[in-house]
Amino acid sequence: MKNNINIIGVSADKVSRQKSFATKQNFQFLLLSDESKEMLKNYKVWGKKKFMGREYEGIHRISYIIDENGIIEKVYPKVKTRSHAKDIIKDLEL
Repeated sequence: MKNNINIIGVSADKVSRQKSFATKQNFQFLLLSDESKEMLKNYKVWGKKKFMGREYEGIHRISYIIDENGIIEKVYPKVKTRSHAKDIIKDLEL
């Protein structure tokens, strides 16, 4: 990828569901499935959520910039989908 950057998405969905999503949305990036939620929990993106007074477990939209040595350089704890790509490009000065 340009500038040696890889974009990877992760969810707890089954591979078949991710494949359907990727096809329908013409998604061009790598999607990983973590049905066990082990990696999601390690990255603190799986946990308690609240919606309309109801508490449940789910995925939080969090992004990480990780360098080639596996070091987390930046965390985006509350992703704003409308501006997120621009925010990352700005931070990486691409």
